[in-house]
Amino acid sequence: MAALERAPGPGAFSFFSTPRLTAWAIATLTLIPVLVVASALLDPDQEIWAHLWQYTLPELLVNTLWLALGVGLGVSLIGVALAWLTAACEFPGRRFFTWALLLPLALPAYVTAFVWLGLFDFSAWLPTWLRDTWGIVWLPPVRSRGGVILVMALSLYPYVYLTARTAFQGQGRRLMEAAQSLGLGRVRGFFRVALPMARPGIVAGVSLALMETLADFGTVSVFNYNTFTTAIYKAWFSMFSLSAASQLASILIFFVLVLVLLEQASRQKRSYAQSARGGGASARIRLIGWQAWLAAGFAGLIFLLAFALPFTQLLVWAYHAVGSDLDTRYFAFIWHSLLLSGIGAVLVAALALALGYAQRLQPSPGMAFTVRLAAIGYALPGAVLAVGFFIPVAWLDNLIIDQVRAWTGHETGQILGGTLAVMLLAYCARFLAVGFGSVETGLGRITRSLDEASEVLGVTGFKRLYRVHLPMLRAPLLVAMALTFVDIMKELPITLMTRPFGWDTLATRVFEMTSEGEWERAALPAVAIAIVGLLPIFLLIRHSDART
Repeated sequence: MAALERAPGPGAFSFFSTPRLTAWAIATLTLIPVLVVASALLDPDQEIWAHLWQYTLPELLVNTLWLALGVGLGVSLIGVALAWLTAACEFPGRRFFTWALLLPLALPAYVTAFVWLGLFDFSAWLPTWLRDTWGIVWLPPVRSRGGVILVMALSLYPYVYLTARTAFQGQGRRLMEAAQSLGLGRVRGFFRVALPMARPGIVAGVSLALMETLADFGTVSVFNYNTFTTAIYKAWFSMFSLSAASQLASILIFFVLVLVLLEQASRQKRSYAQSARGGGASARIRLIGWQAWLAAGFAGLIFLLAFALPFTQLLVWAYHAVGSDLDTRYFAFIWHSLLLSGIGAVLVAALALALGYAQRLQPSPGMAFTVRLAAIGYALPGAVLAVGFFIPVAWLDNLIIDQVRAWTGHETGQILGGTLAVMLLAYCARFLAVGFGSVETGLGRITRSLDEASEVLGVTGFKRLYRVHLPMLRAPLLVAMALTFVDIMKELPITLMTRPFGWDTLATRVFEMTSEGEWERAALPAVAIAIVGLLPIFLLIRHSDART
């Protein structure tokens, strides 16, 4: 069958005869920015490093480590607790919270951040009301390390909730019954049996949350909390030093790669396989009395703080800002956001299809490594990708300008720089993994016998892809484009650092208004982003309902 897949059919494109070359060409999208940024460590600028080490690096290292530790612990506690309650227990409101607890994914973390500042900062209306009405003078300062960690944990816990809940659902009742037969109560059974068995899913969710934490730019900017992403932006736009930005980006890449390696190592150490017969739907633990209301209260509090309160406040602010702030500029913001997200989603879906099909045509350990390399871009912060693509594009631009001057004797402006090319390249590298996951799952459901049958009928190569596989991949491709569309709509550092002059989007509008403390004016574009962000949430809910 492998030989059959490798043989190109009549009229097939070269892609069908060279799938490995295609996969490596796509993986180059990730390799280029990584190698460009990492090369900054091979030729360090002593003056820049001396300045960074004296004034910048110690604070950045301490802040980044505390942020990663705090968010990792926060999303683990919140996500695992909620996953266990909704998957294994029965309490008032469980059906509602099962899907409602996913809704914070629709709000970008930087949107939740400025809403929290607008609500809980010292001069905001809520602390002022508490001081004037109840005499409560002291409240924990929201503009603090603890405030940043809390906001990001509330925004990112759904990653752990989703993966951990899937793991808990797959365990079934027999596993806990076996633990109870050994004399373990519910609490001890959870910590000694259920929790260790769900470890791969929990680790995967925490890893995603930590990658998003390291990649975050908007949230830490709102709180004026200096991390590597804010330092890269300041080095580029305040110090006008691309060298300093690349040096900082190279250190951030090191942190990300260490995190990826640790996540992979944790999966390989132990086996967590379990019998499929033990899974499936089972009788949940019925909580009664104070336990039931405590579970409902905890889930309700998290839902209130992470989604209901921020989204309601956004709607109130947006309502007040519509009359004064909604003008013709917003048509440009919306158009730019939709155009960039649409083009990026189509490109990512096309690359994901090519990568997934290449893996199908020539499955091998080498191909698996190439696919993994191509999809690792999601672990790279947007600021790193922006720097990594801008440097080679600027070099190529200068080379073309020099050649045009030598041939014609005329000066020309930028050809590639200042266009959408850098943005779209960075989008594709950043979100290829998002589209590839859906496409890979769809291809895995198409049996090899179907390929053999089409081969017998003379349908091979591009004809087989177009007439047989694409109709069966319509739903996975739509999901891939929808998820990528929303992620690009919310993406801030890539858009902010590489957009052409005048190409403001809804995300950059939110950043500009929050930078000036204009919470109400920032609410209008934030509501638009949040509403679009609900699309993948509904897809996840529908997928979850189909499985249960």
